[in-house]
Amino acid sequence: MGSYRFKTLLVYGSCILLALIITGYAIYQAKNLILGPRISVTAPSPGQRIASSSTEIVGIAFNTASLSLNGRAIFTDEQGNFKEKLLVPPGYTIILLSATDKFGRTTTKKLELTH
Repeated sequence: MGSYRFKTLLVYGSCILLALIITGYAIYQAKNLILGPRISVTAPSPGQRIASSSTEIVGIAFNTASLSLNGRAIFTDEQGNFKEKLLVPPGYTIILLSATDKFGRTTTKKLELTH
């Protein structure tokens, strides 16, 4: 009788563990759908003073179908990395990066620079 109960508990426990693993994996994969598009700029830093009139905007975009820099489409590699040269006029400049995902959700990142 004890052996039968142990086997039953083992089967039910294994099924519950498998269901938890599948649920956890589904949530992990769905996080991109839940979070929407994201932009991370690695260079230049926000508020940075630019020495020359030309600078390079470098970063990574996650979960995007399209990406634009000041309204102009830019492209990413397969990992989402982007690198775009930009002329910065003298004085205070605001640069807008905008990302849209395949569901139409949009996020914007504002970068303020001084030249």
